[in-house]
Amino acid sequence: MGAPAVSRRDMLKVAALAAAAMALPFERTVRAKTASRIASSKIPKPYTLPFTAPPVIDGRAGGTLTITQKMANAQILPGVQTPIFGYNGITPGPTILARRATPLRVVMHNELPATHPQWGYEAWTSCHLHGSASKPQFDGYASDITRPGQTKTYEFPNNQESRTLWYHDHGVHHTAENAYMGLAAMYLMSDELEDRLPIPKGPYDLPMVITDKMFAADGKLMYDDEGHSGLYGDVMLVNGVPWPNLKVAKRKYRFRILNASLSRGLRLQLSNTGLPMTVIATDGGLMPRPQATTQLRVGMAERYEVVIDFTAVPVGTRIQLRNLGVPNSRDFDHTDKVMQFEVTADAFDSANNEVPAELNPQNEIMLLDETRVSGIKTVKLDLHRSNSTWKVNNTTWDDIVASGYQKVVANPQPDEVQIWEITNKSGGWFHPTHIHLVDFKILSRNGRAPYNYELGPKDVAYVGENESVRLITRFAHQTGRYMIHCHNLPHEDHDMMTQFRVGADTPDNDPMTSAPAGPIGSGSGATVIPVANFPTTATATATTPTATAPATTSTTTTTRPATTTTTRRRG
Repeated sequence: MGAPAVSRRDMLKVAALAAAAMALPFERTVRAKTASRIASSKIPKPYTLPFTAPPVIDGRAGGTLTITQKMANAQILPGVQTPIFGYNGITPGPTILARRATPLRVVMHNELPATHPQWGYEAWTSCHLHGSASKPQFDGYASDITRPGQTKTYEFPNNQESRTLWYHDHGVHHTAENAYMGLAAMYLMSDELEDRLPIPKGPYDLPMVITDKMFAADGKLMYDDEGHSGLYGDVMLVNGVPWPNLKVAKRKYRFRILNASLSRGLRLQLSNTGLPMTVIATDGGLMPRPQATTQLRVGMAERYEVVIDFTAVPVGTRIQLRNLGVPNSRDFDHTDKVMQFEVTADAFDSANNEVPAELNPQNEIMLLDETRVSGIKTVKLDLHRSNSTWKVNNTTWDDIVASGYQKVVANPQPDEVQIWEITNKSGGWFHPTHIHLVDFKILSRNGRAPYNYELGPKDVAYVGENESVRLITRFAHQTGRYMIHCHNLPHEDHDMMTQFRVGADTPDNDPMTSAPAGPIGSGSGATVIPVANFPTTATATATTPTATAPATTSTTTTTRPATTTTTRRRG
């Protein structure tokens, strides 16, 4: 408090000098023993802990749910207490069940400490329901922050087809830290078409939230994004459990795979290589037809629903889900392992134990055909790194803020069909690119067909090193401004994020002024507070409520603009 404000760009220059070796792309596929500093005896051996699923909140009848973002201790490693940020104090947070055409309101309280006790930043948040066609003011717009001691009510329309969504933090410049601390969870939306299909359901339909972490000597999480390049942990978690073991019956199971890591791409394969994974759904829901594969590449934020059939596997067999890795990752002794399946002779329900030849052949996005759309426009996005900053079309989010949140890379009209070409010129990194609001169909990669498991509606495109991905989409559901960004979250925060506008801005769809956060218990919005050294489009009054923090955390509040921490390894 009282310290002179330092611009975020100045801080980045300092960071660039400290991390000059990271300024140029290079091949970083290396294997080291460990990243964690905690005693190796504290880290469990792979496949010794049982698989668990997060608790469920049933919102299928609609109405209003209340969720609190809070700091708590979690036992991720046996016998070790690790401070986390969690929705309702757990990570992953509770899985929310929703129903198509049944809107849901979620009241999100920020009861996080005013200052992160380890890393020193103000723990503001912005909740993004990833995969939802929400209005801009309820989409988790990065600069639409909820400060500690504030609350915001989100309205989720649930107006799309059944799918695996997830909600996670999107607070400007601290998305990576907040998500790494644990602010991530699944949100599953069902509909009548899914109900009718005989695919695995109930206890045979399981979430698989995959993350990687590293631990300090005292059990706290360590954060090292290698000069905003990427964070790679050495402990692989599934639903918050290190390398779990799941006992399965001799039948088909459906797994909803989410790569919730900050930077680690996955290439999954079963140790029994003759056993395929049948992909039945992608980010945007059911595929037209199932696709069998023995390897599945999953970038950060991508979701794939796969069916594994254990019918013919002998009882007692143990099958591991392995991670073969992707280029330019930092691998460790056990990051090639994810979890294990142990086949049992347990009795099981034989209903919903099929994968039909057709799933959703009439999916509107997958029926889009560029040859049948007259005057179709092509938008080009260039992903690159310049002066130690990640950019889209040579633009950063600071540039968006400087424009009063008006600068856009595209302005499609409602229901317009466009082709977007995303090119990655960063030879040492891949960029899983997320386009908010819409589902899209991948047309090609460097002129070649997409992988068969990508033949479903997507909202994240894995854009590989020196690769160009071409996609087609329709801008439906809502109007207003939405973000586009890399889902390597250190890249997003520094600063590979921009925006587009559908149709025109109106008072009812402004993400900064239509539904701002207010004090907990106020029941209404409050004056917008500026971030990132630039004013908002509304008159701002710098008033930050005081949050209740743990005893070890200072409760001092500050209203100075956002800055960026230059420390590369924090533990």
